[in-house]
Amino acid sequence: MNAAMPLATRPDDAVTLDLVEDVAGFLALRRDWEALFERSAAPSQLFQSHVFLRHWTTHYLSPDTRLSIVIARRAGELVMVWPLIRQRRYGLDTLRFMGVPVAQFGDVLVGDGEDALLKAGWAFIQTLRADLFEARKLRADSHLALSRLLDGAAHGDRQEAPFADLTRRVGESGPSLAYTARERSNHRRRLRRLEERGPVAYAMPPPGPDAARLAATAIAMKRATLARRGIVAPVINDSRFGAFFTDLAADASGEATLRIMCILSDGAPIGIDLSFDCKGHSFAHVLATDPDHEHDGIGKILIHHSFAGARARGSTVFDLLAPAEPYKREHADGCVAVSDRLRPLSLKGRLACHLGIQHWRPMLKSVVKRLPAGLSRHVMPAPRQGS
Repeated sequence: MNAAMPLATRPDDAVTLDLVEDVAGFLALRRDWEALFERSAAPSQLFQSHVFLRHWTTHYLSPDTRLSIVIARRAGELVMVWPLIRQRRYGLDTLRFMGVPVAQFGDVLVGDGEDALLKAGWAFIQTLRADLFEARKLRADSHLALSRLLDGAAHGDRQEAPFADLTRRVGESGPSLAYTARERSNHRRRLRRLEERGPVAYAMPPPGPDAARLAATAIAMKRATLARRGIVAPVINDSRFGAFFTDLAADASGEATLRIMCILSDGAPIGIDLSFDCKGHSFAHVLATDPDHEHDGIGKILIHHSFAGARARGSTVFDLLAPAEPYKREHADGCVAVSDRLRPLSLKGRLACHLGIQHWRPMLKSVVKRLPAGLSRHVMPAPRQGS
């Protein structure tokens, strides 16, 4: 499916829009996609990188999901990508960004100042006969949000994504002067207490088998901690979540940007950070600690160790991602607003938004959080198994 769009005065500058609906077509775009990403993507768009979404298709592209990637070429060069999928949800055909639920931010890959391209892409999407367009975790500074194409959309969950300025936060031997003297003293005390339990070591394995094993351990730690606290987390408990990160950690192609920092006590991992690096920014996707070491303050030690590791890798910003939980705000030098938006594309879609469908998911999450742990596990749907 394609359509020539009259967006230029010279024929050789004409833009053509196309729809890619199969994995083979997506894979064929790899080189052009990577070139567009390299010259145009913001750091927070790492979740729209081809390598991230390639691993996502392996684990999360189910039979009830169809690719609906809208691309634009100008003089043969790929200049825009809306990386979308099409799903049937609640009896409605919904267009969503690829990467859900592991991608933390959704956006369009396009160069700065390409407002006409974005508008053309949005007009093309409206011809696809879907009922809803859903943008999950849309950053206020994203191309799509700044385009104002979704200004009329219904808002769902609203959060903030805190970030730390590593040039302020990392000192020569631990937390910098950005922290209080008390916090710096507490950090040294926590390290001493940890060392009393056994020799402490640090590891940052390159992509490969060792990294994959640590990624699997991190997910297992995270699940154990959440279970101990009675927190329901269907996304993390889904077997695909662990398989996705394990495969990314094993990817030694040089394209994957997942980085692993590990703290070991007496040779055993007790704190693991799974972060993505992109264009001078690091994004902390999974911070996992051994629940048996919680009283040692291992979580606080891990964050400072992760900051130092990211700074050593050349990052200047460490994004702690949404939601802005209290422990993240302790390290934040700013926050970016993040929201879910739902734009109706049909009469059925407008009726669903009128009935408040955009609030159903956050309402359910809020209700489940207030339930006793034993009961909440029965209310939430069981995680899907397999890929």
